[in-house]
Amino acid sequence: MSIKHFDYIVIGGGSGGYAAARTARETRENVAIIDDAEELGGLCILRGCMPSKTLIYSGEVLHLAQNAKEFGLNIPEARVDMKALHERKLKTIAEFAEYRQEQLQSDRFSLYRSRAHFIDPNTIELSDGTQLTADHFIIATGSVVSVPPVLGLKDVPFWTSDDVLELDFLPEKIIVLGGGIVACELAQFLSRIGSEVIQIQRSSHILSDFSSEAATVIENKFRAEGIELYTGTHITKVEHQDDTFSVSFEHGTDSVEVSAPYLLNGLGRHPATDSLGLKAAGVEKLPSGHIDCDAMQRTSNPKVYACGDVAGPHEIVHVAIMQGEVAAKHATGRPADPVDYDTLLGVVFTDPQIGTVGLSEKQLKARGIDTLSADYPFDDHGKSILMEAKAGYVKVFAEKATGVVLGGECISKDGGELIHTLAVGVSLKATVNDLLKVHWYHPTLSEIWSYPLEDIADELYRQDVY
Repeated sequence: MSIKHFDYIVIGGGSGGYAAARTARETRENVAIIDDAEELGGLCILRGCMPSKTLIYSGEVLHLAQNAKEFGLNIPEARVDMKALHERKLKTIAEFAEYRQEQLQSDRFSLYRSRAHFIDPNTIELSDGTQLTADHFIIATGSVVSVPPVLGLKDVPFWTSDDVLELDFLPEKIIVLGGGIVACELAQFLSRIGSEVIQIQRSSHILSDFSSEAATVIENKFRAEGIELYTGTHITKVEHQDDTFSVSFEHGTDSVEVSAPYLLNGLGRHPATDSLGLKAAGVEKLPSGHIDCDAMQRTSNPKVYACGDVAGPHEIVHVAIMQGEVAAKHATGRPADPVDYDTLLGVVFTDPQIGTVGLSEKQLKARGIDTLSADYPFDDHGKSILMEAKAGYVKVFAEKATGVVLGGECISKDGGELIHTLAVGVSLKATVNDLLKVHWYHPTLSEIWSYPLEDIADELYRQDVY
């Protein structure tokens, strides 16, 4: 059997994999992409970011219309048209998918529509038995839905986020298991389009990767909108009988059972590595299941790199792209700076949204960095008041010795947009006084950043830092 050799082979054609292939192709002629998905495009475009945010935005428009009286408007009726909503989503993501498919199928790459696994540290084998070697490989196979060891869960026909994103009818009632980003975004979407939603979270707060203050704002909004939210639970059993799901759980000192015709498993995802033959490749994994990588995304096999959800530590599209670019540059002998996670940007597309950047208060304390912080609420801010968007706050963290802004969070209407203002400052290592040189236009949501910045600047002045 003849074995074909490539300069660079990418396993997985999603956002991170395509970024790696594109970057490698800048200096290498012979680049291959292996992708066995039924439809090319990757998780973000087909079953993640783009379809979910399309639907979530429609849910927000509907919510505003249904609460029109708050704005002095008379809209007699506003309700979802599920078939039209579904068609709009399909049309919207088709445009993104078509563009990505054209890129992957261009003559710049050799595209194999197949599944790949390593048979030794230098060779992969495809589903049809074809064997390929390369100077370097990058694994970008993403993640799959997790099924935690909850009694009965693996035996029932639960929905995943994929199923919710394909809905063309309105589920009258649904149980959502989990309180992570995906679970929360979809729980609020389902509630806003008219479903009765019961959400069950195991830890004491939803969105446990964020501050408890931020999570509390979202919890209060969920409950105000009618979501039946349980936190601090222990799920004991899941059953499905007579077209009805039942979930039993402990909540404080109470034993609770809830039922609904539909169940969404939103208990997380895990790296898609099971069929890759990592042991044969000499590629090691972390206890979390992620592939162990160094700062340049190189694995324990120096010929193999990894990026995106399969590598962690953050399952975010723009991080996957950055990792893919770093890996490809390093593998092709070019200068590359590792991804700087101290300037990490994150967004949760609930309403209000959560935007975070840089180091959190918890991380700053763990590192022993002496900081000053200040916050300001949106219920005392002009533009948010007139928009009836009064839930939430902004908070800024700055180094006490220098005034350099190290991080911040924004929980608000369009917080995912507003956080980019501070992200520029954090990435450029600006001080609070640097950011106060900006023209903060009134009345805008963005000008709220000037208030905590001014408070920190005043404190620094009193301490003779400036």
